Amino acid sequence: MPDDVQGWLTPRAVAAEAGVSQEFDLSQCVREPIHLLGGVQSYGALIAARWDDAVVDTVSRNAAEVLGRAAGELLGRPVTELIGDEQWALARESAEAVTDSGAAAPQEGPASSGVLPLTLDGEGQGGSRLFDVTVHRNGDLLVLEFEPRAEGGPFVFQNFYPRVRRALQKLQGATDVTECCAAAVREIRTLTGYDRVVAYRFDGRDGPGQVIAEDRSEGREPWLDLWFPASDIPPQARRLYARNWIRVIGDVDDRTAGLVPELRADTGEPLDLSASVLRTVSGYHLEYLRNIGVASSMSVSLLHEGELWGLIACHGDEPRRLSPEVRAACEFFGIALSLQLAAVAGREEADELARNRRALASVLARLTSGAPDDWMRPGSGLVELLDADGAVLLRGGETLTAGAPLPDALPGLPARLAQDGSVGGVWSSDRLPEVLGLEPEEAETEGIPAGLLLLPFNRDGDLLAWWRREQPAPREWAADPSRPVRTGPGGERLTPRGSAAVYRATVRGRSAPWSPAQRVVAGELWREVSGLLTRQVAALEARNTELARTNEDLDSFAHAAAHDLKEPLRGISNAAAFIVEDAGTVLDTTSLRRLTTVRRLAERMDGLLDSLLHFSRLGQVGLEREALSVDEVLDDALVVAGGRLAEQEVTLVRPAALPRLRADRERLREVLENLLVNAAKYAADEGAGERRVWVEAVRTAVPGQAREEGGATVTALVVRDNGIGIPAGQQADVLQLFRRLHRRDERGGGSGVGLAVVKRIVERHGGRLWLESPAAAPDADCGGGPGTAVWFTLEEPPEARP
Repeated sequence: MPDDVQGWLTPRAVAAEAGVSQEFDLSQCVREPIHLLGGVQSYGALIAARWDDAVVDTVSRNAAEVLGRAAGELLGRPVTELIGDEQWALARESAEAVTDSGAAAPQEGPASSGVLPLTLDGEGQGGSRLFDVTVHRNGDLLVLEFEPRAEGGPFVFQNFYPRVRRALQKLQGATDVTECCAAAVREIRTLTGYDRVVAYRFDGRDGPGQVIAEDRSEGREPWLDLWFPASDIPPQARRLYARNWIRVIGDVDDRTAGLVPELRADTGEPLDLSASVLRTVSGYHLEYLRNIGVASSMSVSLLHEGELWGLIACHGDEPRRLSPEVRAACEFFGIALSLQLAAVAGREEADELARNRRALASVLARLTSGAPDDWMRPGSGLVELLDADGAVLLRGGETLTAGAPLPDALPGLPARLAQDGSVGGVWSSDRLPEVLGLEPEEAETEGIPAGLLLLPFNRDGDLLAWWRREQPAPREWAADPSRPVRTGPGGERLTPRGSAAVYRATVRGRSAPWSPAQRVVAGELWREVSGLLTRQVAALEARNTELARTNEDLDSFAHAAAHDLKEPLRGISNAAAFIVEDAGTVLDTTSLRRLTTVRRLAERMDGLLDSLLHFSRLGQVGLEREALSVDEVLDDALVVAGGRLAEQEVTLVRPAALPRLRADRERLREVLENLLVNAAKYAADEGAGERRVWVEAVRTAVPGQAREEGGATVTALVVRDNGIGIPAGQQADVLQLFRRLHRRDERGGGSGVGLAVVKRIVERHGGRLWLESPAAAPDADCGGGPGTAVWFTLEEPPEARP
């Protein structure tokens, strides 16, 4: 089966085709070139003459019966020999009037044709005969389609117009789509006399259709609300319906009149009858009509924005010919109904858009800042704005959600959809499993929602999305949609249609549709948020520039101050030492004690200035990053810290090999030294149990950036002890410069700089540091105190990432 056909047929339709014999090939029905069938309905005749010289190029074989001249006599001769120069000129004028001053009929959009009365000389046939002739351009040809004038005299417009006017007035009074269509089917049945007239609306461009209005004669089974399979009207038929406002079949048992020649010399194909009113009908369609007991039919196209929205389908129990005037009235009615449906839809959309814009204004008013957390907080109205079940914001690698719990697969869907639309463009679907090529059950298993509306912020993957759950919809079908073909007494036939053959099925894998108004409001939200983000980014860049300058100034000041203060401090310490040395024998005990205190405080101040110098240098010296083994760096750190651990009888535990990370080797060694020395300082008191410190790597989420379950994690290093712990209320304090939890002479002394240095080194690497206390010891039997766990992250080299 060709790819284009395979792509249109649903998998179930293909499977249904495979289940029957080749006597009825559904894919052949889809492929059939119904505009090139090479014949016309036999009650009329067709002549195609060259526009420039009027020579007949193509003629129907029934010309003798209808026109009184055999096809062979007309072919290759001027058509003026049949209709005369004056009537040929009228035919050209009529065609020019409807094809923009002589331009060929367009290949897209509704076809244009004109109707005029012509008289043919009736030599040997009882006098002249009157015809209604429909004319249209077809490239370099003028196509004339002759229909004998019906009995009852000429058409009188003033007798016919009041009926059309009343019908249009009733149509204009309708307030919604269903009411419009109900009025239309009643009036068209009154105009034409058919036994059943239904309004049929398509579910999407290539989807099935539903009868939304019906008017029928007594005794006929109802079709209202029934669904009909998409295969009933294949794609090429839908294209022709979009080009022709009206299509009439006078008799399903009509003997088709072929064309002479069968193939045109310039194209090698039959004459294109896309715009023909007499065009013959596909055998598949005739079989379909006979199968539902229809002898004649008419279809009036309903278009919306150039697309086929639906049809007015008329069925007769007996053969029925409609005059060109009645057909013109029905065509005009179809155009008016299309316009009225568009007006109703536009009014409904405008009302919805006004409501949604009011809701948008309320949402924007509640956004007190440009922070993403503010957008997604409960009560922001973001989810309710588009009547969704939930919303998700992907920004800078962070995932924020609102509404119902996030479906597992949703964060990865944009990449899976290969959605690369323009920034600010809206992409939406109410049948996402179908877009992804999944059955509803598969989508449910994978955690894929049925409806999704995406709003890209940029080309880096940042976006805002709304999602909707599946809404299973029960439908009553006029035939089993999975078996459009069945074998019966007459061989393979299209499944009978009608309420007597109702097949009930539930449509899955779809959500409530996203309306045009919702898409418009989503785009307007993007413009508002985009402006907010632009202003926020500009302000942030300005603040970062100012902060960088301030930090640089502070670092320079701290370095200069510490350096400059050290010299006078050294002088104070030395002067105090000289006084004690030179005058120690004459000073009283109190004075000696005070001078000793001066020296001690000066030395302590000198140590603090050394720490401040070191801390300031960390903000000025660049990092020399390299991919390194943390185990090797830990071994280096133990050269200094190992002695302190041994003094306090603290055992180092390394549960597993540590990973490779990308960092500055010396700075990472300093981090580990400080943390190990702290573990030794704040070990558990004697008698509390075995003192231990663990160093390990753990995959975890960073506090404050934790995603929903299934979100991304990072590799963190953790140095955990079972020492005295840090109260929760003081954990932020110990990370500040010169902050200690104990007096200077307790727990081994110190300046209170260690953890501040650790934090600064980690942040210089672009990582995060946080504390946990109490910290659960990996070995529960070792005893000890509540303990402290110092967690920190550093950048991983690509080869080390899972």
